[in-house]
Amino acid sequence: MKHLLAGLAANPALPSELIDRLIEVVDDDIALSLTSRDDLSRAQAVALAARDEDSAVPLAYGGRLTAADVDPARLPHAALALLDQGAGEPEWARLFAADPDVGRREKLAACPGLPPDVTARLAADPVVDVVVELALWTTEPDVAAALAAHPHAEVRRAAAANEATPPAVLAALLSGEDLPPARRCLVCDRHGTPFVHDPHCPRLDCDLPPGASCDGSHASALHEMRRAALTNPATPAEAVVGFAGHPSPLLRWALAAHPGLPPEAARRLVSDPLPGVRADLAENPAIDEPLMRRLAEDEDVDVRRGLALNPRVPLDVLVGLAGAARIGSTLLPRIALASPEEVERLAASRDAAARMLVAQRRDLPAGIRDALADDPDAKVVKAVAPHPGLSEGRLRAMVERHGVQVVTPVVLNPDVSAALLEDLARHEPPVRKALREIARHPRATAAALLACLADERAKPLAAGHPALPPHVVTELLSDSHDAVAEAAAGNPSLPRAVMTALAP
Repeated sequence: MKHLLAGLAANPALPSELIDRLIEVVDDDIALSLTSRDDLSRAQAVALAARDEDSAVPLAYGGRLTAADVDPARLPHAALALLDQGAGEPEWARLFAADPDVGRREKLAACPGLPPDVTARLAADPVVDVVVELALWTTEPDVAAALAAHPHAEVRRAAAANEATPPAVLAALLSGEDLPPARRCLVCDRHGTPFVHDPHCPRLDCDLPPGASCDGSHASALHEMRRAALTNPATPAEAVVGFAGHPSPLLRWALAAHPGLPPEAARRLVSDPLPGVRADLAENPAIDEPLMRRLAEDEDVDVRRGLALNPRVPLDVLVGLAGAARIGSTLLPRIALASPEEVERLAASRDAAARMLVAQRRDLPAGIRDALADDPDAKVVKAVAPHPGLSEGRLRAMVERHGVQVVTPVVLNPDVSAALLEDLARHEPPVRKALREIARHPRATAAALLACLADERAKPLAAGHPALPPHVVTELLSDSHDAVAEAAAGNPSLPRAVMTALAP
């Protein structure tokens, strides 16, 4: 019965008085459905939060609760959610900064726009995890800069990841210059040094990273701090260049994706022995054309796929990659940026891979769109089939020529007709993925949905579709699969009398 009530709580046609009745018996599943409703009144939201404290947080994030509705002593998590959105009271921040619950202070430290006195108190918190959150999320450059010099290396790592940290400070974190040395790290907080954490540590309550070590120099913590700084786009290019030859593959990997990657660093990384480094380098728009052409010949498929995702890759290189890089049905950034002349040239190419790439766009001129829809290559037709504006005749012709290969893309076309959906739902052989898409399609008819009920994975989707006949929806409430019955309970076509009978 609980699954039926959860479905009923999500039913968009549920009368307001039945919502009130569900609030009275709320549990976790019902609460999840109720907090997602668009039609909850303020009074209902307040009542739901009073009966189920966990509901108060999504209600606060969803704008259903305001500061006037929340007592921070009774609903602290909702109050923190409002502070996180800048909608709480400043006094709440002062209250939580002194809260004995460390988790609440951590959550507060991640909130924006804190009063200066609260920020100062959190920066001096005796629990390092609280200070780490502040260093990671503060938007104040002065605060981030001060925390970059914190005695604990974990706080410095967080500051190194924060884009609000000034570039000069990020450079100092990488070089180790102009900052006092760190005095503590997570490893030496817990163990005598020297210590190396077992990569296969059997302790379930241990949260030290595998291989973390400290001999007094906080080596692994400083390594992670440098990795965070190399990943940070605010770190200046001149500060990162020396890491192209670093012995740590993780640092080279972080460097490879840096948006300001200097050319000399890129030229070193192109020969890196680690494919992941070369793959991230290939995707980086900062690299030049000669390097792209070299990476196009890389033996690793992930490297070639990374290059295909680069928005600056030359078109001829991209076309060459299309068949060999396992790109799939993706609109690539370079194709999305192609000029009208380039689009026309690709669409007229003798290479089906080039035509398939441009067929992924959804803003093609009508003539090009229709020509690609009539293409003899099934992969090209499959790519263009969801393009808006295609006539029903062309969509049907696609299915007649290419069969199951294009049924699902045709179903995904925004202009597909109800009649065609009915025909495709009865297609032989059945196309299971297409049935799932038909079952959720707003234009699906009762006849199409009844055909979808025969498929195990499409059935829960069809059970919640409003075009399903009410008597069928009612019958599905007793289906042996809870997911089907729950979807039926959430179907707006469920008769009101049945809703009333289901409600407690």
